[in-house]
Amino acid sequence: MIVLSLNCGSSSAKYRLYDYDKKVTLATGIVERVGIGKSFIQQAGLGREPIQINHDCANHRDALKLIIDTLLDPKIGVLDDLKKISAVGHRVVHGGEKFKKSVVIDASSLETFKSLYSLAPLHNPPNVLGIEAAMEVLPSIPHMAIMDTAWHQTMPSHAYMYALPYEWYEKYGVRRYGFHGTSFLYVAKRAALLLGKDPFKTDLVCLHIGNGVSANAIKNGVSYDTSMGLTPLEGLVMGTRSGDHDAAIDLMMMEKENIAPAKMNDLLNKKSGLLGITGKYTDRRDVQKAAEAGDARAALAVELEAYRIKKYIGAYMAAIGGADAVVFTAGVGEMSDLIREKSLEGLEFLGIKLDKAKNKLAKTRNAETEISADDSKVKVFVIPTDEERVFIEDVIALVEGNYDEHTKFTYRFQHPDYVNSQREQDFKAECEKKPGLEKIQVKPKR
Repeated sequence: MIVLSLNCGSSSAKYRLYDYDKKVTLATGIVERVGIGKSFIQQAGLGREPIQINHDCANHRDALKLIIDTLLDPKIGVLDDLKKISAVGHRVVHGGEKFKKSVVIDASSLETFKSLYSLAPLHNPPNVLGIEAAMEVLPSIPHMAIMDTAWHQTMPSHAYMYALPYEWYEKYGVRRYGFHGTSFLYVAKRAALLLGKDPFKTDLVCLHIGNGVSANAIKNGVSYDTSMGLTPLEGLVMGTRSGDHDAAIDLMMMEKENIAPAKMNDLLNKKSGLLGITGKYTDRRDVQKAAEAGDARAALAVELEAYRIKKYIGAYMAAIGGADAVVFTAGVGEMSDLIREKSLEGLEFLGIKLDKAKNKLAKTRNAETEISADDSKVKVFVIPTDEERVFIEDVIALVEGNYDEHTKFTYRFQHPDYVNSQREQDFKAECEKKPGLEKIQVKPKR
């Protein structure tokens, strides 16, 4: 059975084609700059050289057609017949309170996703565009939705409610929902495996640090609290999002600068965070480089981001009564030793002791590494996330009729013998260039 996973952002379409029977990834890729000009597709396949093709995509329908054409191309493709694709899994950021697990998409669920546009204005609209485009191109197979919010539906009411008029919750669903759910699900299950513990007797603080950033307190294997809220705006400092701040600031600035609500929403989501502080940068590599060159605002951005992460680690360890491990994941979490080091600095009193040499080595998206000192009471792992793997397993289980919410379902990647063949291949190549990298790789306990 071959499954296509799709993750459509506002100007991108990320995908993976996976052969479930052979247990191999046939291709991974992304179409970037959708609808904004100079679009291109990048694709890598097992045993094939990565390719990039420039091709203008005015919308997600064009992007889906480009993906299909590339997968089927006789020279660079990996598929000889579109009918070999059995199902498609789609990322949907916001599922509200209605969905606690992945679902087969029908007219009713699609309307629900559209009704939640106001809660995830940057994400649900492109998610739905991608679904509709894929359904047009592949109309005869099932399409499934895998929601970021589903993982967090285990949070207790005292964690997800705001101290606001209760009727806002009753009328408009105003509460904390949380995001990055598929990422947290994957790394939480893998962390339990690395610890050799029952996943439902495992306590973790997980940090998904990319352009979007969120923290997750996991108690007994389920989400207990998370930093993003009603929308992905709340919480930690992000690439362009403000994160936590006094809401009165927004009201004051709207009055002083005569800013309309839509404009303020744009400022908070697209012009704040690291970009707001530095005035130039969202990419942590650029921020760090500028800080090292003496840019005071870039240096401030580094310190501010790491300080906020540190505060959440402490708060979440207090909330769940300590943790077995702290887990870093996503692009920055996996690759920035600087952010990891500064975020953990001074937390020895909580039992967290970093090995700085291991931390500097741990820059890979292809292996799970341990960066804590040997005598650290709390383990610190860097676990490359694999949201597409969650998509694929959910889709297969839905097709086969044996799927359930994660507390009643075991994923294949929870097995000690599970191997991501593409990552294994890439990691071997990395180790040849980075002596010592293989020594910090941590493997599942049997």
